Amino acid sequence: MLTFRILVLSALVGLSACSRNPVTGKRQVVFMSKEQEIALGQQSHPSVVATMGLYDDQKLQAFINEKGKAMAQISHRPDLPYQFYIVDSPVVNAFAVPGGYVYFTRGIMAHFNNEAEFAGVLGHEIGHITAQHSARQQTSQLFGTAGLILGSVLLDKTGQLTEAASQGLQLALLGYSRAHESESDEIGVEYSSKIGYDARQMAGFFGTIKRIQDNAGQAIPQFMSTHPDPGNRQARVNQLAQSYQTKNPASYRTDRESYLRMIDGIIFGEDPKQGFVENNQFYHPELRFQFPVPADWNHQNSPEQFQMGPKDGQAAMILMLAKGGSLDEAAQNLVKELSLNVLENSRTTINGNPALFLVSQQQPQQQQGQPQQQQDPKTRLQIATWLIQYNNAVYALHGLSQAAAFGNRLPTFRQVAGGFRALTDPDKLNRKPERVRIQAAPRDGSFREVMTALNMPASRLEELGTLNSLKAEDRITRGTLLKTVSR
Repeated sequence: MLTFRILVLSALVGLSACSRNPVTGKRQVVFMSKEQEIALGQQSHPSVVATMGLYDDQKLQAFINEKGKAMAQISHRPDLPYQFYIVDSPVVNAFAVPGGYVYFTRGIMAHFNNEAEFAGVLGHEIGHITAQHSARQQTSQLFGTAGLILGSVLLDKTGQLTEAASQGLQLALLGYSRAHESESDEIGVEYSSKIGYDARQMAGFFGTIKRIQDNAGQAIPQFMSTHPDPGNRQARVNQLAQSYQTKNPASYRTDRESYLRMIDGIIFGEDPKQGFVENNQFYHPELRFQFPVPADWNHQNSPEQFQMGPKDGQAAMILMLAKGGSLDEAAQNLVKELSLNVLENSRTTINGNPALFLVSQQQPQQQQGQPQQQQDPKTRLQIATWLIQYNNAVYALHGLSQAAAFGNRLPTFRQVAGGFRALTDPDKLNRKPERVRIQAAPRDGSFREVMTALNMPASRLEELGTLNSLKAEDRITRGTLLKTVSR
């Protein structure tokens, strides 16, 4: 095995290419060619769209295309086939995929307060691509995981490493990821400045990110985060912007009003038609069903699936569309695709809907030429699955936990599955999304006073303040454009 491991690592090094990084100019070893980067982006894009969906707003799409193409031309890699998309997610985020694919969520578009903030984040994401961060990270991960993979420590079909090994590897790579983020911040300042925007606004947007994190209680020690602390980034990016502008005097734009008018009407928060949680119930108006969500469980919704679980992370439930036109076909596909060992199964009905109930465990993968692996009973995953036939489709509702705790979790899983039923409430079926509305301040006064004058509830003052990047006592001049939220 040792000899084989050395041979494989030697082959990896032999296949690698030593080249100069297009941004830093430093020599680097990478395992991904330009053609492979483009192919990876093309392969990843359908998955991104399936998972998040695209947000349909032609004027916003035209805007990000225009700015993206302009920035691509002044970047260190203008030859890549860049593409820019707005994905239909309320999460405040932007991300890039190798080969030139850049994505902004509608959530982050709603939180920008001017074009300069957008341009700074756009430059940051293009920076990840031009500096080949994915290729460099892949190289580091290959060197870091080759020995572990060859040591047969694969867990299951997800391809995850054993818990201890993966945690150690992730911690080892955190600093590397933070270095990439800091490098992209610097590139973002350069790129956004080169197309004429004030990069100090990019620094200000990190203040918005920090505020969102603080309000959500998401603050974690910096050494445990793949991203530098947003407060630290705000100060650093502001220094970088000031330094760039000192060296390159010019009139840098902010373009606040044009941006605010452009996002007038953008959907804010969850889009009810895709499903929403209210009073411990998940409702899906388009698919016309509902089921309970246990109190105090976290949840996340996407076009592909709905996930939820307790805060201790020791269990989870997932609802998704099953593959198959019948219960039996769906069960056969499920068992085959997930390599399940079915312990029990039975037919039932759930609120008048035909259903199959299965309890199973996922079998460990057997490596070619290796004996069958044995799972530790303490960490073995056990799954309760309800396949429910409803409205010409079959839904799979999975409850997952370690086998040792499965008996204690099963009553909760049953309670959720037993609550799956048709949605008939007109209020839920016809629920409209909230949208950002741009209004002019009707008077001089504090942000608090102006929001009150615009009939915004006091309970949402902090949320609106974050959205506008304003504090409650900040002074507002009559006629200033501000974001409000309404259906």
